[in-house]
Amino acid sequence: MNNMWSLISVIRLNPFFWVIIAIGIITGYFREALMLFAIVFIHELGHASVAVHYGWKIRKIELLPFGGVAEIEDSGNKPIKQEVLLVLAGPLQHVWMIGASYLFAGTAIWSQSNHELFLWHNLVILCFNLLPVLPLDGGRLVQLWFMERLAYKKAHKSSIFSSVIALCLICIATLFLPFHLNLYVVLFFLVINNYLEWKQRHYRFMRFLTEREALPTIHSPETELTVSPSLIVRDAVNLLRRGHSHLFTMQPGHGQVTEKDVLQALFNRKLTEPIKDLIDKPPRVNSIRTKVQ
Repeated sequence: MNNMWSLISVIRLNPFFWVIIAIGIITGYFREALMLFAIVFIHELGHASVAVHYGWKIRKIELLPFGGVAEIEDSGNKPIKQEVLLVLAGPLQHVWMIGASYLFAGTAIWSQSNHELFLWHNLVILCFNLLPVLPLDGGRLVQLWFMERLAYKKAHKSSIFSSVIALCLICIATLFLPFHLNLYVVLFFLVINNYLEWKQRHYRFMRFLTEREALPTIHSPETELTVSPSLIVRDAVNLLRRGHSHLFTMQPGHGQVTEKDVLQALFNRKLTEPIKDLIDKPPRVNSIRTKVQ
């Protein structure tokens, strides 16, 4: 009960969500507006329940017109697999809601018209949420795909580029569709969100680095990065990947530098210092070797 109350207490309604609800009420579609609220609310509870299960601290759950965003105290260092499950937990709620609607369709408590309308809203919200655009669930999954394969900074930037391209294609496609105010409100929100995501990219990267430097240990596979001895600290941190700890090995035979050493040098403002000058520990072995071009 306490967990449920803690989830409800952090739920917030985005102003664009109120716009959609208000449009529905003004135009005489109160039932549709109520269904929309219920579907999005359950969708977000799916995200939040997984976050609580893994012990993630939730700052707020913001309901958007076609889904929502769970703002969690995370600087990009949580396990990727856990975040994938958290993202998928939202869309999966639509599966059981659709199943329940089919089960009760045509009964005294759930008419056939209610079922058809509920089914339509679920499918629209589900499909829209899976579009590869940030901050929708589909966009977050694409971002995690990049994070799994690339260094954090490059992955974050690539996911924003991917999101903007997809959003541009969607906006072009809407030019050939009948005018729909709700759709344009949602697209406007997505444009603003992607703009802010791009503006805040440096801040997000520094949060990622700050948390890694503060962590006593990083429980993740150790990846050995083979780099030039002249690589400076500012460029070295750009190679750090989410879900990995790192060991910088300099070629040829110039020794090794740990990720902690590089991060400490960064926050001590030694941005242009070559990493070969940071050596103060003996080489370590048994690492996963990754060649950096």
